[in-house]
Amino acid sequence: MAKVTVYDMQKNQVSERELNEVVFDAEVRPYLVHDMVRYQLAARRQGTSACKNRAAVAGGGKKPFKQKGTGNARQGTVTAPNHVGGGVAFGPTPRNYAFKLNRKVKKLALCSALSSRFQEQKLTVLSELKLDSISTKSFKQVVDRFELKDALVVIDAANPEVELSARNLRNVKVLRADGVNVYDVMKYSNLVLTEGAVEQLEGALA
Repeated sequence: MAKVTVYDMQKNQVSERELNEVVFDAEVRPYLVHDMVRYQLAARRQGTSACKNRAAVAGGGKKPFKQKGTGNARQGTVTAPNHVGGGVAFGPTPRNYAFKLNRKVKKLALCSALSSRFQEQKLTVLSELKLDSISTKSFKQVVDRFELKDALVVIDAANPEVELSARNLRNVKVLRADGVNVYDVMKYSNLVLTEGAVEQLEGALA
């Protein structure tokens, strides 16, 4: 079994915990992580870019000039793309960029991301993470104590004091265990979990 040291907020060793190897010490599959990151970023795209084609431009009901005898090329409407103020040919239209990814792939990708942080020795487990009040300074002291330049902090339940204290820190993000995702795990160099978050992740992924 994979083992990790559990610390308190003062960086004192409290105990040692065994981690589920299926979740935290599995084979890292970079191609699955890549697919999952693409899936997440594609789903975030708005896909609202658009422009008017020749059917959407106002006017153009009348033939601009007669077919023959003017010396000009024949024209049927002023909304054609070759006219100034006409519609755009092959322009962007609103679309959905999301694509399907199997549930098993999503699960294995998250296990790979978590396992990569454990195998790189960039996983820190805390016995608990609590603050008496909303204080960015207090939260930053905890982060600095563990010498984390950037980190994803995962807590097991709603904790307004911690969540609001961290939101002004540039390179730190706090998530609840049910919101952990591959993109955020890979975006931050370090992963910090509370023991409660570890239990929830193992319960959901093992």
